[in-house]
Amino acid sequence: MSTEKVIKLLSSSHSVFHVVENMARELAKAGFEEFLPSEHVTFKSGGKYFMRRDGAVVAFAIPKLLKPGFSIVATHNDSPTFAVKPQPILPRGFAVALNTEPYGGGIYYSWLDRPLSFAGRIYVKVGDKVEERLVDIDEDLLVIPSLAIHQNRDVNSGHEFNAAKDMVPLFLADNPGNDFHEYLARKLGIKEPILGHDLSLYVRECPRLIGEKKDFVLSPRLDDLACSYSSLLAFIKAAGEKKEGTIPFFISFDNEEVGSRTFAGADSDLLETSLSRILAKLGVSEDERAGFLTNSAMLSADNAHANHPNFPEMADPTTKVALNGGIVLKYNADQKYTTNGHSAAYVKDLASKLNQPIQEFTNRSDLRGGSTLGNIANAHVSLLTADIGIAQLAMHSAVELCGTEDIKRMVDLLEAHYKAN
Repeated sequence: MSTEKVIKLLSSSHSVFHVVENMARELAKAGFEEFLPSEHVTFKSGGKYFMRRDGAVVAFAIPKLLKPGFSIVATHNDSPTFAVKPQPILPRGFAVALNTEPYGGGIYYSWLDRPLSFAGRIYVKVGDKVEERLVDIDEDLLVIPSLAIHQNRDVNSGHEFNAAKDMVPLFLADNPGNDFHEYLARKLGIKEPILGHDLSLYVRECPRLIGEKKDFVLSPRLDDLACSYSSLLAFIKAAGEKKEGTIPFFISFDNEEVGSRTFAGADSDLLETSLSRILAKLGVSEDERAGFLTNSAMLSADNAHANHPNFPEMADPTTKVALNGGIVLKYNADQKYTTNGHSAAYVKDLASKLNQPIQEFTNRSDLRGGSTLGNIANAHVSLLTADIGIAQLAMHSAVELCGTEDIKRMVDLLEAHYKAN
């Protein structure tokens, strides 16, 4: 059931801002009270709360019998895409194109020859106020056509993609004009002036179960929404049942794919100020704060590389990670991943109580791997942390692949973490 719910949420997650809206809706349905970052609020025993900050979400619950500590899961909402520029309409001979800019480290060729559209948010002037509105153009409106092989004979021998030339989508709108905001207003039936937008492309392919047993998920944005939504579902269930123990705390950041150094990223003050605010409202003194954090644990949940069947040489000799093979613990000597012996033991103990298998990932020693948000967040708040993920193939492609059983395992493991102490 949890896998089906994750897939349903993925289907309506065409921008970071739609992800945040989905999370807020699920939390509100579960009885969580929303508050604004600037709002004066009292956190009561037994209360459940959440807050949005731009592309990030924070949620937590206060057990009636509180024990010092937080049980935290950190994820991220963003995925590689192409951001729409402020005035993006480009005349291109007989056609019109949309000027975009790469966001994150995507696999460019995976975006070619697919139906695309754009989604995100706009800002509209209504009277004396500026309002934010979500936008999702639910049409096959754009495409990035490949250059024919007759004009690029070396395309199958390797091609260096130029984002300003190869990756510009044709904008197949009816008479878009020259002013993009005027086009949007007409398209959306808005009479008020549009003052700004944060829009990005998305592939129109829907998440689907594949394989004879339907035991794999093929979907855009599995990295990292498979973990984000798994964590959300686990958090909501655990927070609803946990009457005693540490504070279950969910946080999903934005901008991990571009380094996290933003207002809503892991390198902001969001985690630190959120935890500090809770402690202050609960009357925890500065002297008691250190003990509270010492009794805390965080899991940084971001998808992991499975061994690729066509490229076995790219895996570390002692790393064997398979789809549907279990949740992955990620290690890195340079601390791009935070897992150490202590935090690994914590995760393995949780998994053993659930009779779950655990897989372990390390990069091949002569290859530079990716990074995630656990170590960045730890630079702001020092916590016992492990990096974990769902094994997947085609990471950062327009469409990615993972196993259905691993999504279910992630929900169960994170629920156990939220309830552990």
